[in-house]
Amino acid sequence: MYKSLIRPILFGFDPEKIHHFSFSCIRFINKIPGVSSAIRSMYHIDDKRLEREIFGLKFKNPVGLAAGFDKDAKLYNELSNFGFGFIEIGTLTPKAQEGNPKKRLFRLLEDSAIVNRMGFNNGGVLEAVERLKKNNDVLIGGNIGKNKVTPNDEAVKDYEICFEALYDHVDYFVVNVSSPNTPGLRELQDKEPLTKLLMVLQELNIKKGVTLSDVEGQKPKQKPILLKIAPDLTNEQLLDIIEIVKDSKIAGVIATNTTISRDGLQSINKIEAGGLSGKPLTKRSTEVIRFLAEKSNKAFPIIGVGGIHTPEDAIEKLEAGASLVQLYTGFIYEGPALVKAINKKILENA
Repeated sequence: MYKSLIRPILFGFDPEKIHHFSFSCIRFINKIPGVSSAIRSMYHIDDKRLEREIFGLKFKNPVGLAAGFDKDAKLYNELSNFGFGFIEIGTLTPKAQEGNPKKRLFRLLEDSAIVNRMGFNNGGVLEAVERLKKNNDVLIGGNIGKNKVTPNDEAVKDYEICFEALYDHVDYFVVNVSSPNTPGLRELQDKEPLTKLLMVLQELNIKKGVTLSDVEGQKPKQKPILLKIAPDLTNEQLLDIIEIVKDSKIAGVIATNTTISRDGLQSINKIEAGGLSGKPLTKRSTEVIRFLAEKSNKAFPIIGVGGIHTPEDAIEKLEAGASLVQLYTGFIYEGPALVKAINKKILENA
């Protein structure tokens, strides 16, 4: 019903406006008594075989919602009803910012893709924290970045601010230095600045864990920190990533963010600047996952994201070395039934 009836209506309007309209609709219908339970019964699959324990966290199933969809943590409880095993909010920055000028979100219908140049538009980390206090047992990842006006040589402080603010309210962190829509951000993927950034966050992580253990009388427990990388990195750069993960002792990698490549696209909107997501990214993101898994000898968990539009796409990423997968553009094009279909396919292969 989604692809034949709902999607054609939604796709008839401006992508960013319809995103906000859809959020309002989902929030409204979930306030109707019994609707949340009905949605959960329609899309959730409760099966122990789907559970995954990755970097010390227990995921009800391995299919998550990627960052960028619920930037400000406004709808994570309602979105979890569609069967996701975890929700990643953000990217959040210390201060609220408008992001890049509109129009900044484009559908590429012929390519089943999206181009965005949103620019980390969000209401700031402290607003999100207030909403996260209302979490109804949803496993949450916190994706953090820097404000546009913050120069790269001061970027570490922005990540520290977000880390401190979110620490008690998310289950894991994602360091986003790979979005193509904040000027100069991808320069932080270079080995020296990236190592410094991750080392600082790990030091803070250790301190927070020790403080928490002192209060609760437990052993130090750190929050998993993951690095989200671009699909446009060379093999040499990916080898650097493996070394950086080892040296910094972070928990893992999310592969991949959007791409700046436009190879093979059919849509007229391919000329728009920004990050490309969707089907054109399927092959490259899987290649990056496989390369990292093989070259590191599976030394760390990988969350696979990029171009998952079918259950087979998800299985391919899991077989390439991903421990978990995330949806974004595929969720928009294929609808919420995709989450259940992937989990059913995983059970078939179990």
